[in-house]
Amino acid sequence: MNVLALVKNTERYVFLYDDDSLDSVLQKLGEYAADKDLSFSWYDAAVLSQKVRRLKEETIAKPSKVASDLSSTAPSLAPAEEPVTEQLPPLPDLRFRQSGNKP
Repeated sequence: MNVLALVKNTERYVFLYDDDSLDSVLQKLGEYAADKDLSFSWYDAAVLSQKVRRLKEETIAKPSKVASDLSSTAPSLAPAEEPVTEQLPPLPDLRFRQSGNKP
């Protein structure tokens, strides 16, 4: 699911769309720009449509990048080292509060 939003004057334009409805959202941007009752301009439509296309390109490029990142950060099969534990001295004046009724 993709979200595209524009706040202009007192109007808010929010477009929710999935990757399969890319053409529909681009068409809706044009419809809003052509509507004289809205403050949505052709410039707004151009900027947002550019953003829609850029997001599509990023999602197309992302799976191959994720796959390469996963292969480079895959855990090795070497045995794990024992965690280093350190004993800290108790903190002075540390008090605990209990909730509930006391007898």
